[in-house]
Amino acid sequence: MTDFAQPMLAAPSRRGLMFVMSSPSGAGKTTLSRRLLEEDGDITLSVSATTRPPRPGETDGKDYYFVSADRFQDMVKGRELLEWATVFGNRYGTPRAPVESALIMGRDVLFDIDWQGTQQLQQTDAANDLVRIFILPPDLDELERRLRARATDPADVIDERMARARDEISHWGEYDYILINDDAETCLAELKAILKAERLRRKRQLGLAGFVRDMLGEGE
Repeated sequence: MTDFAQPMLAAPSRRGLMFVMSSPSGAGKTTLSRRLLEEDGDITLSVSATTRPPRPGETDGKDYYFVSADRFQDMVKGRELLEWATVFGNRYGTPRAPVESALIMGRDVLFDIDWQGTQQLQQTDAANDLVRIFILPPDLDELERRLRARATDPADVIDERMARARDEISHWGEYDYILINDDAETCLAELKAILKAERLRRKRQLGLAGFVRDMLGEGE
């Protein structure tokens, strides 16, 4: 009796996700984002458009898309941005096209945006792709200590950042996950665990229904 091997079934592909990380300045989000990008090759950083001038060492198209105020407004009117906001007098926004392209190809996109931008993403047709994480400092005293330890801002700017931090933290309830960054390595491990679990969600597995039907022989 001939033993016919069953053909291998094509595994489902995966749609990418939008991995949003928000936090008050000084909570360690930038360091965590950099580590995540370095250690996970399947996630890429969303590059924002901004009206602020480039700082020394920044490259257009890599760090930001540097645009004029008029061009930014045209992008808003033309629905070329998924979200936008004004921060400390400058406008920032996320170009729609590169994000949507990455999601279709199954690549995840990391967003470093505030609660306002996160709310706007939640209101788009890509809301099902959204995973929202808020990073908290251990306490406000530690947050202020970190800001002063940078030695890059005068006292009045630090006071402004602390006031803004209180407002940002008040929106913690709008996020899916809340992490307290009192140890960077632990917090990074938690971020990786969230990312891994979210990638495995049933709704992100394209073609899963057909895969199961073929497995059960229901597609014949």
